[in-house]
Amino acid sequence: MKTADNIIIGFGKGGKTLAGALAKAGQSVVLVERSDRMFGGTCINVACIPTKSLEHSARLSAAQGGGFAEKAERYRAAVEEKRRLTGALRRKNYDKAVGAGVEVLVGEASFLDGHRVSVALSGGGSQELRGERIFINTGARPFIPPIPGLADCGAVYTSETLMERDELPERLVIIGGGYIGLEFASYYTNFGSRVTVVQDGPGFIPREDEEVAAVVLKSLEDRGVRVLRSAAVLGVKDAQVGAEVTVKTVEGEEVLPAQAVLVATGRRPNVAGLNLAAAGVELTERGAVKTDEHLRTSVPHIWAMGDVAGGLQFTYISLDDSRIVKSQLLGDGGRTTQNRGEVPYSVFIDPPLSRVGMTEAEARRRGYDVKIARLSAAAVPKAQVMGRAAGILKAVINGATGNILGAHFFCAESQEMINLVKLAMDAGLPYTVLRDAIYTHPTMSEALNDLFAAVN
Repeated sequence: MKTADNIIIGFGKGGKTLAGALAKAGQSVVLVERSDRMFGGTCINVACIPTKSLEHSARLSAAQGGGFAEKAERYRAAVEEKRRLTGALRRKNYDKAVGAGVEVLVGEASFLDGHRVSVALSGGGSQELRGERIFINTGARPFIPPIPGLADCGAVYTSETLMERDELPERLVIIGGGYIGLEFASYYTNFGSRVTVVQDGPGFIPREDEEVAAVVLKSLEDRGVRVLRSAAVLGVKDAQVGAEVTVKTVEGEEVLPAQAVLVATGRRPNVAGLNLAAAGVELTERGAVKTDEHLRTSVPHIWAMGDVAGGLQFTYISLDDSRIVKSQLLGDGGRTTQNRGEVPYSVFIDPPLSRVGMTEAEARRRGYDVKIARLSAAAVPKAQVMGRAAGILKAVINGATGNILGAHFFCAESQEMINLVKLAMDAGLPYTVLRDAIYTHPTMSEALNDLFAAVN
């Protein structure tokens, strides 16, 4: 049996960052990853990086135009570039961990008790480990709903597997109208696929600001994306074209033919096979590992980080989770999940949708004296220069204090702009600071001058 100060299960952002910090501090670290195709975690291999690589290639392809055959060739090249990129990042992450003194084992980890873990090694055999501290960073996996025929149809993909398909589908049906589904709808529309999004609820991205969501929907529909709302998927089956998806809407039943079907119905914490009960680690009602504000589980020497802990599923949250744990082990212990500040996010449709803080409706429900600022993306010179003038910028202001309650940017480069607003909100700065700041020109950031000048 091998012993170590620390056992980390999962090579994701939180796990690998903490592993390097602990090794640098002179502690022994064993990092267990189930697959050598997942070094670096979800973000690098099957999420953020490969999807954004495809998003970039898709926008370039859309600008080039051409027939479907030309677009399909560019799609194949984009998939190959995505593979090259993720492969290079995997190797870099492995080399960095090993170079820091972290021992990496490839295999499936399972708890034997609170301190012992058995690893079924990928090359055969097993290794028993004992750790003074154990960290769970196993991420999440796609959720497959119990739709008749879905599991048996050969043309069904998840967000992780669709990106490995070399052939561009002429028709793509996406089950699920959430953020993942909409990102793929945008990518594949730009590549040249005819995309239909099927969602069960009547609203469109209902967590977002209603006014902004309406602009997003119109933008997608103007680009050719068909969005079916209040639609139930009755079944999926193999067909000569690839698949047939039978849906029921308020107008009746319809059969949607498709070369590929993407299931984008969310992701669930990946706890299968860990045998957490043997260690006494408790789960939440939604199947995530239960943690406190310091990310400790029900067992004091076991922590959980990232998606498996049931919080926001962003790689930067996993990174911050590693900071919280590091603060306890190597710092003053002051960092917690309760003092992160505002958490911004971006949905990488075209143009991207970015948000931080409250919607207008949320602010009004909470009783704030609400003031609103709006600006059309077409009014921003840099958006016109780039030929990306679609969209809207909206900010929600506390009229009593001038502080920013929320911002919603559906425009080019919004993923960069939203971070400025997050900093202002965390610092408690009034909107006038952003309104009166000097920005370089021409940039999208200078839109903050005009946006916040429009507060009323």
